[in-house]
Amino acid sequence: MRVETIPDSMTPDFHTSLRRWFRSHGRELPWRTNPSPYAVLVSEFMLQQTTVAAVIPYFDRWMRRFPDIATLAAAPETEILKLWEGLGYYSRARNLHRAAQAVLAQFGGIIPSDLTSLRSLPGVGSYTAAAIAAFAFDQCEPVLDANINRVIARLFNYRENITTKAGRNYLEQAANSLLPKKGGRRHASALMDLGATLCRAGEPDCAACPVHHFCKAVDPALLPIKPPKKAITEINDWRSFCRNGDSIYLVESPGPTWRGLWILPSGKPTAEPLATLIYSITRYKVTLGISNGVPQPNWTPFPLSNLPPMPSPHRKALRLILESPLHKPVR
Repeated sequence: MRVETIPDSMTPDFHTSLRRWFRSHGRELPWRTNPSPYAVLVSEFMLQQTTVAAVIPYFDRWMRRFPDIATLAAAPETEILKLWEGLGYYSRARNLHRAAQAVLAQFGGIIPSDLTSLRSLPGVGSYTAAAIAAFAFDQCEPVLDANINRVIARLFNYRENITTKAGRNYLEQAANSLLPKKGGRRHASALMDLGATLCRAGEPDCAACPVHHFCKAVDPALLPIKPPKKAITEINDWRSFCRNGDSIYLVESPGPTWRGLWILPSGKPTAEPLATLIYSITRYKVTLGISNGVPQPNWTPFPLSNLPPMPSPHRKALRLILESPLHKPVR
């Protein structure tokens, strides 16, 4: 499908309107305050499938503990997973660690700026490479996250499925047509913030949009078009709680989910669980039930004061049990 671009004579007006709005309404984010390549690299890994609000406290703690690429590369994986604990999608943490090691081994500790070299790093795909190039190196690259995809689809009134190959190609062409000659960081940040605040999912605030007079959308609330979400599958997962003094028993996750983390051992269903917790992971709704267990040879005791990295649902279930009157230590 041919992209009907904004006329060249109007593009400067588009950039001026967007830039003026961003100057007054752009979000203040910690990785924007000092957009070093390392800070941007960390933030982009953390922001994959995770909201900005959830990432900010993790980013701040991360940068205090691992202030540069060399410190991160030298850290043990267990410490990295521990600091990532609760952020989810732990393969991102392992890939970020591997990417840091690759930067040291292949690029002398300097994060590369060209897309080909960036894509050679573990965990860095086309989107992340473009985002690093734009935000860290101020390059004019199309950065297509969910917010910008929505803005582009509405600006050009694209009424086809954006998740198909044709849809992705269209959005990339349209985004390219909007790129300024310089100032890629500000341009991408402005489009991203526009999608996060005004051109949001559902009903957008078109009256406040700085570029609404360029927008071709007839019914923006219906855009972008995506396939229906997959049905949610409900599953039950029973786990064991076993305590020995100030220690509890855990097992290392066999993977692929939560590989490298420690979890409560498998347990047997009971009519009166010690704790019940419901959580979602990808397209699954999991009911986590905890029953009393008996130590097995492959279970490992850990002191409560020094637990290994654990996934949030298991740690939360453990906290519920330990905070109950039945399991509080007698003083």
